[in-house]
Amino acid sequence: MTEKKQNQQKQDSAVSESSVKRESSFLAKTIVIGFVGGILWSFIGYLTYVFNFSEIHPNTILQPWALGAWKERWIGLVVSIFVIGILSMIVGLLYYVLLKKFKTMWVGIGYGLLLWAVVFLVLNPLFPTIKTVADLTFNTIITTICLYILYGVFVGYSISFEAAELYTNDQSSDSQTMNK
Repeated sequence: MTEKKQNQQKQDSAVSESSVKRESSFLAKTIVIGFVGGILWSFIGYLTYVFNFSEIHPNTILQPWALGAWKERWIGLVVSIFVIGILSMIVGLLYYVLLKKFKTMWVGIGYGLLLWAVVFLVLNPLFPTIKTVADLTFNTIITTICLYILYGVFVGYSISFEAAELYTNDQSSDSQTMNK
């Protein structure tokens, strides 16, 4: 094999290793984005509960599974927000797999609305403390829809931005490799 072919194989190997590292780094960023989004927006959801914009407390997530009065205290709030952050990592990964290539906020808005529909219409029977949508107050419905939309935009736009950055960096590194 000629020296030129060996150098080309080394460069190709380095480029593929670099793209695998960037992709795994992007996956880690997606997980962090999901976790932070879950923590941030569930805390804001708690504030909407405190200021009576919503009837839904973040500890609703613990109601079907956790026993004891601790879930009604501050430790229940902290654990609930943490659990929502963990679940949000899964939601972020789902966005990563399905929608990362879209760079518009409208996809995030749609994703947030879809998540709201799943939680309040499909998963509602799992949470006995959440009333049906027909029984919720107008303020609760509007507030939770807005929170889910903001969450969807936060997660969606952040992941799409990172995907665009990764794509841009891949394009620039490919062009630099070709120029050598």
